[in-house]
Amino acid sequence: MRTGSRGVALIGLLCYYHFHFLISSNPSVTVSTFLLRQRPYIPKSQNYPSTQATMDVGTADDHSPEAAISRWKFAVSRQYQHMLDKTTPHVLRRWIGCLVVAAVYVLRVYLVQGFYIVSYALGIYILNLLIGFLSPQVDPEISDGPTLPTRGSDEFRPFVRRLPEFKFWYSITKAFCIAFVMTFFSAFDVPVFWPILLFYWVVLFTLTMRRQISHMIKYKYVPFSFGKQRYAGKRAAEGTSPTLD
Repeated sequence: MRTGSRGVALIGLLCYYHFHFLISSNPSVTVSTFLLRQRPYIPKSQNYPSTQATMDVGTADDHSPEAAISRWKFAVSRQYQHMLDKTTPHVLRRWIGCLVVAAVYVLRVYLVQGFYIVSYALGIYILNLLIGFLSPQVDPEISDGPTLPTRGSDEFRPFVRRLPEFKFWYSITKAFCIAFVMTFFSAFDVPVFWPILLFYWVVLFTLTMRRQISHMIKYKYVPFSFGKQRYAGKRAAEGTSPTLD
C-alpha cells in the first residue's frame, strides 16, 4: 500500500513540475490554454468521411429519382421553349393554328350543349388580353415621357404594346386548350341560362371597346403600324446617283 501511494505521489509531483515549467517559460500559456491545445485521440473508426466517400454520396444523389425527374423536366422545358422560338417569325401560320384550336373548342361546346360558364370565363379572359394588346406600353395619361407621334411628318416610332403579339397569341391558344380539356370534366358543367351570359359579355365588350377607342382618339394613336411613315434607308440611298461639281 505504501509503495502504491508513493508512486501516485511521485507521478503527481512530476506533473506539477511539468506545468510549472511551461507556465514559467512562457507567461502567455495558462493551464486552460494548455488543455485546449491537447488534441484528443480519435480512433480510426470515428474519423471524418474521406473525399471518396463524399463523391460516392454525390454520385448516388445524381442517380436518385428526384434528380432524374428534374433533369427530365429541364430537358422537356428547353425543347418546348425551342419549339416556341422557332414559331415566332411565322405570324400567319400561328394565328391560323389558333383559329383551328378555337373552332375545335366551339364545335366541342356545340356538340355537348354545355360548359357555358367555361366559355364565359374564356371570353372575359380574351377581352382582357385584347385590351392589353391594343394599349400602349406607357400610358400617356400617367407618363411624362416621350409622347406618341400625332402628325404624319413626325418621326416614325413603332407602336409598343403593353402585351406583345407573340404573348397575345400564346395566351389565347393556351386558354383555348385549357378550356377544351375542361370540357371533359362534368364538374365544370354548371347549369346556367346561357343567353344571359352572352348578353352580359356583349355589353361588357361594347363598353370596354368604346372606352379604348375614346382613349385612342384622345391621344391620337393607332395600335397598328400599317400605313405609317417609314424611312427608306438604303433604298433611298441607292435611288440617288452621286453628282459631280
